[in-house]
Amino acid sequence: MSGSILKAILIFIFCLLPCFASAETDDNTIVLGMSAAFKGPTGGLGTELYRGARAYFDYINDNGGVNGRKIVIKAYDDGYNPIPTINNTIRLIEKDKVFALFNYVGTPTVARILPILKASEDKHFFLFFPFTGALPHRTPPYDKYVFNLRASYEQETGGLVENFIKVGIKRIGIFYQADAYGRSGWDGVRKTFKKHGLKIIGEATYKRGAKYTDSFKTQVNILQSAGVEAIISVGAYAACAAFIRDARDAGLDVPIANVSFVGSEFMIQLLLDEEKRKGKKYTHNLVNSQVVPSYEDTSLPAVRQYRELMDKYNPMPPAELIEGDYKFLRYSFVSFEGFLNAKVFVEILKRMGNNPKRENIKKVTESLKNVSIGIDEKISFSPTEHQALHKIYYTEYEDGKFVPVKNWDKWKK
Repeated sequence: MSGSILKAILIFIFCLLPCFASAETDDNTIVLGMSAAFKGPTGGLGTELYRGARAYFDYINDNGGVNGRKIVIKAYDDGYNPIPTINNTIRLIEKDKVFALFNYVGTPTVARILPILKASEDKHFFLFFPFTGALPHRTPPYDKYVFNLRASYEQETGGLVENFIKVGIKRIGIFYQADAYGRSGWDGVRKTFKKHGLKIIGEATYKRGAKYTDSFKTQVNILQSAGVEAIISVGAYAACAAFIRDARDAGLDVPIANVSFVGSEFMIQLLLDEEKRKGKKYTHNLVNSQVVPSYEDTSLPAVRQYRELMDKYNPMPPAELIEGDYKFLRYSFVSFEGFLNAKVFVEILKRMGNNPKRENIKKVTESLKNVSIGIDEKISFSPTEHQALHKIYYTEYEDGKFVPVKNWDKWKK
C-alpha cells in the first residue's frame, strides 16, 4: 500500500472516531469481532481457527455463559488481504459495536489495522490472540494494543535453525512469502545465524496468494544451486506444499521445515493427494514447528476437552463464509489454537465481573498470572509482557499423523 493511500485511510479513521459507539455488551451477549481468511488459498486457517473458538464458546454458552452473557463471534472474510481487513475492522468497531477484536489471521492483515487500534486508544479497543507470530504487534508502539497467546516467529524459526546447527547442518536456505510475515521469519533465521557467525546460504521468495497449481521451479532452482542442506519455509499452505512438490520432483531431498502458520494438515493433505496421483513420496523429510501442543496428546486436559467439544458441537462458520468445496477438519493445530484462545478469553471475562466494561479489559488481562488452561505451560500477562506462551513444539508426519520429533540426529551431517 502506498503512503498516500494509507494516510487517506487513517484520516478517514480519525474522522470516524467520534462516531464510535460506546455500547460494548448488552445484558445477554458479548460480541467479539473477527476478520480472517475464510476463502481462497488460505481460507482453511480462518475457518478452523473460528471453529476451534466456537467449540469452547458453545460449551460455555450452553452452561449459562459468562456471568449470564453468551459469547458471539461476528466474523468477516478478508481473503488474507489488508484492505478488506481494514474495512472489516472499522465495521466491527463502528457498526457492530464489538467488545474486542479476536482471532485475526495473518501478519500483512494484522499489521495494517494496528494504526486503527492506536487511533482508537481512548475507546479501549484491543486485539486478542491473532494467528500470527510476527513482530510489528509485539514491539513498540503497537505492542500495548495486542495480546498474544502464541509464541513468535522469531522463536519458531530460531529454534529450527538451532536444532539443525546442533546436528551439523549449517548451509541453510530460506523460502518465504514476500511480505511482513515472510520477513519476520527471515529475520528470526538471520538473527540466529548471526549468533553463530553464519549466514543464510540462499533465499527465494513468492507473492502472497499463490496457489498450489503455481510452479515454484524457479525458487527450487535458486536454493538447489546454492547447495542448501536444509530449508526453512515461511509461507501459507498452498505455496509451501507446491514448493515441496517441486523440490522433491527436482531431486532436492533435504529437510524442509515449516512454521505454525502454514496450517500443517492442509499442507500435508495437498501432498498426500500428490502422492496418490504420482505414486511418489512427498510427505517425508519434513519438520513443522507448532506453538500449541499436539491434539493427539490426550494426557493433557485441554486436549481431551477440545476433542470432546469439537466432536459434540462440530461448529460451522456462517453459511456465507463457507467455500463450497471446503472439507472441514475434525481436529487440527489451528482449531486447537482457536480453542485455547477462547479458553483464555473466557478466563478474562470471568474476572471482569457481572458488568464487563471495555475500559477494564487491559488491566484485567495484564493481571493474569500463572493460569492453567490445561496444557503443559501456564499463562501470564503483565503491563510489559503481552505474550503468554513461549514454548515451541517440533513435529513430523508419520503413519498418518503428526508426531513429535524425538531425534534430530536422523539429519546429522
